[in-house]
Amino acid sequence: MNPDVEESYRILRDRIDLTRLPRLSRDVTERVIHESADFDYYTDLVCDEDALAAGVAALAAGATVIADTAMVAAGITGCPAVCKINEPLTRRLSRTAGISRPAAAVRLAFGEVGPGAVWVVGGSAAALEEIMYRGVEPAFVVGLPAGFVGAAAAKDALRADGIRSVTNVSEKGGPAVAAAAFGALLHAAREVAGSRAGWGPDGPDPMADDDASW
Repeated sequence: MNPDVEESYRILRDRIDLTRLPRLSRDVTERVIHESADFDYYTDLVCDEDALAAGVAALAAGATVIADTAMVAAGITGCPAVCKINEPLTRRLSRTAGISRPAAAVRLAFGEVGPGAVWVVGGSAAALEEIMYRGVEPAFVVGLPAGFVGAAAAKDALRADGIRSVTNVSEKGGPAVAAAAFGALLHAAREVAGSRAGWGPDGPDPMADDDASW
């Protein structure tokens, strides 16, 4: 671990005690707080240990990862992520169907990947809404978009739908936070024996550490 990052985690752990949280909830919360320097996430995040375990299991089994925006995809290290937001077909579908680009990107990604993917949403509430509207049958959703219009309501609706997810209560979130939460799950998934996390059953064995800052 980089000495500066190690010192950063030491300071974090001196300031807040997360040891009472279950393992996966603790890992996700710690990574999110470390990435954001915002201790409010301790009470703002909604983590269900069984749901997180299901997300880890899906990743370990080789589930495809889908990111809603290029910034989220760029924050995901250690595995490839499907992201349709900047494709010409996404813009065309957005215009012809009269929907937002994030919603169009969700439709195209689902059409390519199908059910059982792990979705990482940190850019747009519209992407979360489309995930629910289209019934994409995700294995797990990291649902942490930010915004004063619709973000908190979309996250609340995701929880109400019973979709396995990690979300937060407030309007806070964003690409870096979503990628950090996903990174904690990916790290756990790659510790599973025989893990295909991020690569699928026929992909190459991931050899490098998923995140040098962990």
